[in-house]
Amino acid sequence: MISIADLRYGIVDIPHLSIPEGISAVTGDNGAGKTTLLRLAAGMLLPETGTITINGTAPRACEVGCVSEFPDRHLIFSVVRDEIASPLRFAHRKPAEIDDAVTSITDRLGIAHLLDRECRTLSGGEKMLVGIATALIAKPVLITLDEPDSHLDPQTTDELFQIIRNSGCPYVLWSTHSRSVQERADHRITLVYGKVSDL
Repeated sequence: MISIADLRYGIVDIPHLSIPEGISAVTGDNGAGKTTLLRLAAGMLLPETGTITINGTAPRACEVGCVSEFPDRHLIFSVVRDEIASPLRFAHRKPAEIDDAVTSITDRLGIAHLLDRECRTLSGGEKMLVGIATALIAKPVLITLDEPDSHLDPQTTDELFQIIRNSGCPYVLWSTHSRSVQERADHRITLVYGKVSDL
């Protein structure tokens, strides 16, 4: 369970919220606090007050994968293969293990043909898929997706949803305006001016 208690940061003000396992669609108007909530859940931001835990553990002590709405702003390496492998290399995994994991995740996402491409040559949708592969490769307990569907066509969004569904990641927070994603998600969290709405 992701447990939130007396959480405040900027516009976000959530006295209590429990998020069970599964895909949770985080919805709301622009500026409602969706991205801030995702960053708090991922440990990228620390609450001004209150707490957020994942299975009783602070987010920064968990393996978490994050994908920004604009993944090209976060690409570190020039070549796709190195970008996707980076979380495992930073964790000092063995080269053979890293190679197997890169092959596995890129096959699942259908992007193996991009491995030797330079990241700067990718389309917006391709960069998003590379970002998702990078986020999933270390088998995180939580992945946050900040409007990935805004860069993908409906068919690719549907394919991505199935990939995320079958990824084995226990918790997914997916910020979205997509009606399809909202309807297919296990849970829905709607933010209105930083507060969780019951509507």
